[in-house]
Formats: sequence, structure tokens, C-alpha cells
Amino acid sequence: MNLIKSTGTFGFYTIISRLLGYLRDILIAMFLGTSLLADVFFVAFRIPNTFRRLFSEGAFNAAFIPSYTSEAIKGKSKSNKFANEIFNLLFVSLLFLILIIQLFMPFFLSLIAPGFNGNSEKMELAIYLTRITLPFLIFVSLSSFFSAILNSHNRFAAASATPIILNIVMIGILLFGKILNDDLVYYLSYGVSIGGLFQLIFLYFFVKKFFNLKFDFTFKINKKVKNFFEKLLPSIFSSGVTQINILVGTIIASFQSSAISYLYYADRIYQINLAIAGIAIGVVILPQLSKFIKLKNKDKILSIQNKALELSMFLSLPACFGILIGSEEIISALFGYGSFSADAVSNSAKALYYFGLGLPAFALIKVFSTFFFANHDTKTPFYISLVSVILNILISIYYFNKIGFIIIPIATSISSWFNSILLFIFLKNRYLFKFNDVFLYQFFRILFVSLLMGVLFKFLIIFFQSQLSYDYGLKSIYLILLVFICIAFYIILSIFFKAFKTQDIKLKY
Repeated sequence: MNLIKSTGTFGFYTIISRLLGYLRDILIAMFLGTSLLADVFFVAFRIPNTFRRLFSEGAFNAAFIPSYTSEAIKGKSKSNKFANEIFNLLFVSLLFLILIIQLFMPFFLSLIAPGFNGNSEKMELAIYLTRITLPFLIFVSLSSFFSAILNSHNRFAAASATPIILNIVMIGILLFGKILNDDLVYYLSYGVSIGGLFQLIFLYFFVKKFFNLKFDFTFKINKKVKNFFEKLLPSIFSSGVTQINILVGTIIASFQSSAISYLYYADRIYQINLAIAGIAIGVVILPQLSKFIKLKNKDKILSIQNKALELSMFLSLPACFGILIGSEEIISALFGYGSFSADAVSNSAKALYYFGLGLPAFALIKVFSTFFFANHDTKTPFYISLVSVILNILISIYYFNKIGFIIIPIATSISSWFNSILLFIFLKNRYLFKFNDVFLYQFFRILFVSLLMGVLFKFLIIFFQSQLSYDYGLKSIYLILLVFICIAFYIILSIFFKAFKTQDIKLKY
């Protein structure tokens, strides 16, 4: 496996998906802004979308790939038998879960968005829309199962390209936004579930080469299957702790008008970088790391871990500085059109700024957690994540009445740094990870180059201040130009100061 090439493949399709997601969101911002309809749709979309991120961005891989890899070493028939046992039990469990949630949707939504309880119109619409979007949960969970099999065989392209389908479906609906008016939220909700079904069908055509699907509901829960599900629940929580913190934030933000929308738009920006700096790297290294841990090859384990951490910092640090320096210009240029007011830009930018402070920590959580997952340990990251979520809730609730929704991104960043530091301490104490001689030198080079790039970005924002103002129509073009200039500057400086070594592109593990 070539780490940079595989991460690049995963990252390329993920970036395409996120850019289409941005186009989708700018159309939502234009037609819905931060209105009541926007708040309701984002709640209805947040629930299945959170499950998508929990399952597809590492959680399912964490529980499945180490066990599947162990079976694959014994032969294809063994791995296929294990995969079918998991699929059938997962399918039945998901059907039961969706049925329960559909039956008790009013109670479920009163927990997810308690701030809607005082507004019957808002709550009724949220219940209706969430019932429409909920089938997406089963489609995306089974898609994650197929993706995990492909990832186990170092096939990353199809799995990472899958979310593009959902965005295309939703963009297609949004193009009729002016015609649909207030009915747009209903069509968007149906689009979520339809897009999920298309994703599942798309992946099945690729996974057939490695997996022969057999429906069999007379399955028995043997020791291997039981072990998988024992690892799955804690891995969902620990791998998706950032998403859980965001979901907690949504619950608390529901008590303040438009706050859910502010958080949603800010969340969309930093997730673009996190998709590569944390999620892609974690997904790519897990199969090989699991394999070398099984083979007890310490040199390979140490090499992969340090290179993964180095690549994560190389990608997340410049993005962190960019967000801290230009949060308002970024939100304004990307979303500041139509119904998205200058006040909405200001509030979303504040949320983005504080999310930006936690961006390196979000990436570190993904990478450090993968080190545990490869060792068949999902419980330690689970316990650490549980403490982190409790800390996030306590900070958010205590300060919400004093400073409003802005405490949510602040609390998320604080709890995430706490989480990443604890993960590192436990890894060191259990001798599961240590820095090699190269990493620390590389880290300080990356930090230095990132700071220089930040200085350039600040200068360019000041120089093009008029073109980046809220009222300027072509501000997004100028922002994209500035970002490309800064990326080119960062890459050139990185090569010059050896923060990035070109020979690593050909390095295989």
C-alpha cells in the first residue's frame, strides 16, 4: 500500500463529494437561509447524516476490518462466511431500529430537538420530514458494510466516491427550488432516502468481486459475530465522537432561533479538511496496520503510525490557520447570497472560528483511535470519548444561557483537545505508539511553513478586502483564487524546507 497515493485517491473523491455538498448547501442557503424551514430540515437531515458519518467515516471499519482481515488470511471462504453472518444480523437489527424510531418519532425528536417542543408547527414538520429521511439510515449503514469490505482489500475509490451520488440527487432537486417554494423541504427529504438507496446499489456492483451476498435469517450468533458487535458499539461512539458532540450541540442549539443553521454551515466548512486530514488517513491505514499487528512487524507498525500522523498534521495545520484568519470571509464568500443575511454570515463565522481551533484535534482523534482499532481495542477510545462528550455537555449547558450558541463550538473544540491528549497518553503508556526520530523534526517544519502561509493569507485578505465584502457579487471567485495561491505557496515552501518529501509519494508499506 502507498499511503500518500491511497490517501490521495480517497481524498480526491471525498473532496469532489464535499465540493458538491458545498454547492448543495449554497443552494439551500439561497432558498431557505436560516429560516424555520431551514432549521427543521437540518434537524431531519442531521439524524441520518450523523449516522452516515458515524458508520462510513471509520466506526464500522474499526470493528469490521481487523476481524475480516484475520479471516481473509485464512482464505476467501472464511472471510465470506464471516461477512454474510454480519450482514444478515446487521440488516435485521437496522430494520428493527428504524421501525422503533418511526413508531416513537415524536418522543425521539423531543430528545433530539427539545427546543422545538414549544412550537407545534415546527415540531410537526420536523416529525414528518424525519420519518421521510430515516430510511437513509439503513441504506447508508449497509453501504458502509460494503465499503469496509472494499477497504479491507485496499480498494478505496468506489467507497469514497459513493457520497457524490446523494449530493447529485439533492442538487438536482434544489435546481427546482424557485418552482417548489416551501414544498422544497419535502422533496429534499425524499431525495435523502432515494440518494441513499442509489448509493447502496452502486457499491454492490463493486463489492461482488470480493463478497458473495447470501440472505439467511436463520443465522446463529457465534463467538466471532458476537465479538464484532461488542466492538461495533464502542467504535461507533469513539470514532464518531466529533459527530456526537455536534449532535449534542444541535440539541442544545434548538433552544435558540437559527442557531442550528449557523452551526450547520460552519460545520460544513471544516469537515472538508477533516475528511482528508483525519477520516481518509484513518480509513486507509487501518487494513495494513491491522495486518502488520497480526504479523507482529514492529518496524512497519511504527513507520505507518508516524507517517500517518505526519500527513495528518501536514493537512490540518494550514487549514486551521486559514480558518482562524479568514472565517468571516470564507462564510461570506461561500454562503452570503440570497436569504443568507450579513448577520447570518457573522454568526456562522464565529462558530467556524471556534471549530477551527479544534480542527487538528478532530484529525488527531481519528488517527489515534485507528491505532487502538488496529489492535482490536475499541473500548479504550470509547471510555475516553464518553468522558469527552460529558465534558462537552457540561460546558455547553453551563454557559449556554450566558453566551448563547457560540459556546457549542467552543465546548466541542475544548473537549476534542482533551480527547486527543488522553488518547495519546494511553497509547504511550501501553506501548502502542511512540514518535520516531523523523516525526518531531517534520512537525516543526510543518508548523513553521503553516505560519508563513497564514501570514500570506492574512495579507491577501486585507489586499482584496473590497472584493471579499458581503455585497460584492463575485467574492467566491476571489476567495477560491486566494486559497489556490496559498495552497501553491504552502506546497512550494514545504518542499523547500523539507516539510514534505517528494520521495514519500512512492513510499510503500
